[in-house]
Amino acid sequence: MTDLVSPLRARLQQTFNGQATGTPQWMIDLEKGDDEGFFEPGSAVWAVHGAKATIAAGVRALLVQALHPGALAGVHDHSRFKEDPLGRLAGTIRWIYTVTYGSRDAATQASNWVSRLHTKVVGQYDDRHGVSHGYAANDPELLSWVHMAFADSFLAAFHRWGGREVPGGPDAYVREWAVAGELMGVPNPPLTVAEMQHQLMDFDRRGVLERTSRTDDVVRFIRRPPLFPVLRAGYPLLFNGAVATLQPRFQELLDLRPPHVGPVELPTAGPAAAVLRGVGAVMGPRPPAEKHALARLERLGWASV
Repeated sequence: MTDLVSPLRARLQQTFNGQATGTPQWMIDLEKGDDEGFFEPGSAVWAVHGAKATIAAGVRALLVQALHPGALAGVHDHSRFKEDPLGRLAGTIRWIYTVTYGSRDAATQASNWVSRLHTKVVGQYDDRHGVSHGYAANDPELLSWVHMAFADSFLAAFHRWGGREVPGGPDAYVREWAVAGELMGVPNPPLTVAEMQHQLMDFDRRGVLERTSRTDDVVRFIRRPPLFPVLRAGYPLLFNGAVATLQPRFQELLDLRPPHVGPVELPTAGPAAAVLRGVGAVMGPRPPAEKHALARLERLGWASV
């Protein structure tokens, strides 16, 4: 059995953290630091980000982000997402886990590093009416959209596949993760689910969100990314599950809907859950980053470790 699982584990590790074997140094470095970090064991953020549902959440977040033409232009013009999609994924995971599990200094430094990269991500795009707009990755409104796309997606995926309630309730997660938004320069990030949903849909009410040929191109890429062959069988189930958790309006804008046979919608939550359980069986139930954060907390004498 080990001989069968090892290649799959190596491919999953390569996909998520950029190396097939061993532990990335940045993850080991989560043991460093002299404080408990912005979030602690038992927090809503540790619960949500420690669940395997984050895999489906990542797919969903990319779909939501693609609805904003400024965010889409930045990825199209400045990212090597098609040439090196796994590298971009690993970088995003590194930031999320460093902010989630690292010391306050590590989380701040990681966020500042991303912000410095964003200073180069500027340009222009034409909307569906042919009107030209400037964009900048560090623009407060664009930062707000990306922050909420992640928070909304992680919460929706955990609600569907997390297997338990969010500690303190969904509002606790939105309120806690607002810290990450502030670290990235988001002005007044939402503190409740209702506030987040209102702000998300306000982008649509103001006519900001749109679907163009570029949107369709990115959605096709997200639907069929260049994964390792051993991972391709399960991915469509995750994709369909992620689509099913989108707000109906976002499904409409993206021209996506869960799979149907005639008028009958096929189940998506169960098949996606089976894939997530399989990943958990291979990789372990909790992210390795958590173990290194717990080692730091134990060194600091944190009472509950």
